[in-house]
Amino acid sequence: MNKIKEKFNVNHIWRMTDATGMFQHSRFSIPDPDKGYTTDDNARALIMAVMLHENFPKADYLALVYRYLGFVLYAQSRNGGFRNFMTCSGQFTEEEGSEDCFGRCIWALGYTMASPVMPGWVKKASAAAVKRAMVRIPTITSLRGQANTMVGLDLFGGQEAKAFMPVLAQSLLTQYEQCATQEWYWFEDQLTYDNAVLPWALFAAYRQLGQGDLLRTALESLEFLDQITFRNGYFQAIGCKGWMLQGEMPAQYDEQPIEACSTALAHLAAYDVTGDGAMLELARRSFAWYLGKNSCGKSLIKDETGGCCDGITSDGLNQNQGAESIVGYCIANFSIERYKAADSSLSLEKKASYR
Repeated sequence: MNKIKEKFNVNHIWRMTDATGMFQHSRFSIPDPDKGYTTDDNARALIMAVMLHENFPKADYLALVYRYLGFVLYAQSRNGGFRNFMTCSGQFTEEEGSEDCFGRCIWALGYTMASPVMPGWVKKASAAAVKRAMVRIPTITSLRGQANTMVGLDLFGGQEAKAFMPVLAQSLLTQYEQCATQEWYWFEDQLTYDNAVLPWALFAAYRQLGQGDLLRTALESLEFLDQITFRNGYFQAIGCKGWMLQGEMPAQYDEQPIEACSTALAHLAAYDVTGDGAMLELARRSFAWYLGKNSCGKSLIKDETGGCCDGITSDGLNQNQGAESIVGYCIANFSIERYKAADSSLSLEKKASYR
């Protein structure tokens, strides 16, 4: 039996979710309404909820899909963009969210549209939001905004992918060519946050366009990132307190859960297009970060709450258990489970309690 289907702890997901959506932050395992919500988190929570319903077809999980999708649809402005930060009283605090937020919404809507178990009206609502957002895609200039958008385009394909993917892919290639050297195979002069989404996006573009330079750059940049983040034999994210400037050592702290998730997904995308089993193993090792194969030697998953700690600090685990952490853990977990049959050696230790 698939172990993930034996038991899965959703207590913290329900705890962090109210009638509006998923709260952004928590104090330990207690939701913190004072910090409100973000579309960023609710978009990725939508992916998580779709995955939950794919694995456990229950009305409760479909209800979560409707709730998180409703949040994303409400966040979309008339010009096709997405507002991001919402107060606990339901008021958005900005006219336009970040381009990262836009890209993650396209990713989430694309995943929802591509899921074979989603009801027709859910797909139609998602498609309508994507259609409204199309006019904004050519205006996206941030690398991670472009990259997340490319991941979404790959999921729903069609004329939209054909129209926008070449331009977005060329933008990443151009940036890489401008920054990469014989010692530094990267898109920027520093490694910061959500790094793996950049090569991941090029794998997605290669799947659509079949251009060899896309695959070469994706593999080269991912290998460079791997040499840094797996330098001690286990996954160690670049710390957010200082990042890693070209020619310098990476900051050790704080390690953020988003990095383990995106790195796992990037390696799964690499496996999809190359068939290289080593990529599955690196995806496994990325995910194992959550379970204790990390610099702290401790699991970030809390059996008693069902939550995921917010990272690794110089003092140990950050005991807060916010939205991004549990959502990233769930997405990575469900994603890797799909590949178990492809490689029987990909056996993860599931020390966390799933109910």
